[in-house]
Amino acid sequence: MEQKESSRAGKAAGRGTYAVGDERRLRILDAAVEHFAQWGFHASSLARIAKDVGITQGGLLHHFRSKEDLLVQVLERTEQHDKEKFFDEDFSTAAECYANLVRLTEYNAARLGRTRMFNVLAAEAGDPGHPAHPYFVRRYAELVAVMSASLQRAVDSGELKEGTDVIEVAEETAAVMDGLQLQWVLDPRRFDMVSRFRAYADRLLRSITAEATGLP
Repeated sequence: MEQKESSRAGKAAGRGTYAVGDERRLRILDAAVEHFAQWGFHASSLARIAKDVGITQGGLLHHFRSKEDLLVQVLERTEQHDKEKFFDEDFSTAAECYANLVRLTEYNAARLGRTRMFNVLAAEAGDPGHPAHPYFVRRYAELVAVMSASLQRAVDSGELKEGTDVIEVAEETAAVMDGLQLQWVLDPRRFDMVSRFRAYADRLLRSITAEATGLP
């Protein structure tokens, strides 16, 4: 009996240790978002991130092998969350696709730190030697692929005009979203990113849909 009790207690202690580790890992990721947003990747310091979390740099490196590993984990965590929330299903119409992008813009407008981090890192990642360069190349390729596939289905169904260059439209949309996002981050109190993107999406749909219809 005592042996079984000891075994159960050991398992419970193990679960508690894992829970503490997971919670600390999430705190490190959250702190890293703020540091990468404020200083970029190169000027951010593992020691400062660890200090904000209340642990040593060695403690941080117990969870992440290096600053490069931490950066990749931050980006992959935010990307996975966005995929599950906004791109988990195929869109049946172009109007549905753009309505979903408006919701994504609204969501980003509520996450200033994360959105600022994205802008800073995307700019830095123009350098092929930057550790986030492969991530951003892949991200834009996947985004254009998902959007252009939805738009092509809309062309095939007759919702969009025949001959619409779906890749060009998808690339333009990504550029407009990021451009509006950059202006919003610079002055979030004055610049209304959501209304500007909603207006753009509505104009775009009216120009490429067969019936000249905008957002639902």
